[in-house]
Amino acid sequence: MDICTKVNIAGVEFKNPVMTASGTFGSGAEYGEFVDLNKLGAVVTKGVANVPWPGNPTPRIAETYGGMINAIGLQNPGIDVFCKRDIPFLKEYDTKIIVNVCGRTEEDYVEVVDRLADEPVDMLEINISCPNVKEGGIAFGQNPDSVEHITSVLKKHAKQPIIMKLSPNVTDITVMAKAAQAGGADAISLINTLTGMKIDVNKRTFAVANKTGGLSGPAIKPVAVRMVYQAAHAVEIPVIGMGGIMNAEDALEFIMAGASAVSIGTANFHNPYTTIEVVDGIRAYMEKNKIDDIKELIGCVR
Repeated sequence: MDICTKVNIAGVEFKNPVMTASGTFGSGAEYGEFVDLNKLGAVVTKGVANVPWPGNPTPRIAETYGGMINAIGLQNPGIDVFCKRDIPFLKEYDTKIIVNVCGRTEEDYVEVVDRLADEPVDMLEINISCPNVKEGGIAFGQNPDSVEHITSVLKKHAKQPIIMKLSPNVTDITVMAKAAQAGGADAISLINTLTGMKIDVNKRTFAVANKTGGLSGPAIKPVAVRMVYQAAHAVEIPVIGMGGIMNAEDALEFIMAGASAVSIGTANFHNPYTTIEVVDGIRAYMEKNKIDDIKELIGCVR
């Protein structure tokens, strides 16, 4: 049986719908010994900013029931190092390259997007869960007007299709999805982490120095599936789903809820082979159920 796992998002064709989630896979080199990157639909890089960011004080990760909290603070080496070191590494492989972009101001984002215009990358994923320093630290992705505005500004600068990565820390995810679409986004991805907190009762202090952090892992999956379903029904643009995927069955939930592709994050820390196991598991499911094209599964649960 000839099985087609190819998906097309904004004119970019992926050999399968499985990607890495930003911030859990470095820029791919860190996992090279475990994962044949040629087998992935795409590598989504760790967030990159216009200048190096030192990140937050330590401790900055804590384990929680069914997941983890991180307050890394988007530590990254900046766009210059990224373009010199990481893009050439990824170009050696037959996989799509999606660069995750972060910033503290609109100008920061624009600078990175402009710098990437002539680089050989396939798509940009815009992390709008970053605090907007000019708006008192509220994340860009928590106000629909900000979402639409930053999307439309970046669309004017970007040479590649842009994916807006939505924050789940909002009252109604459909409002944010529609705002991204109205701004001209080519696709949306969700969910980013949920804001959480853990307290160390023996030390009587916060488990991470930042006090709060982003909760990820299987604990958040039911929330993520619900939001992906809502978002996919609210917009016409493709949706990339993520949030607690540990295996192929989890990935298929997102696909059936309406996601054209999925990203795997926290699971990589638990089992560095997860991405490949999900690729193989989706194919096995399709063979077993005599489905010859993945498109039959996308949004099949209405």
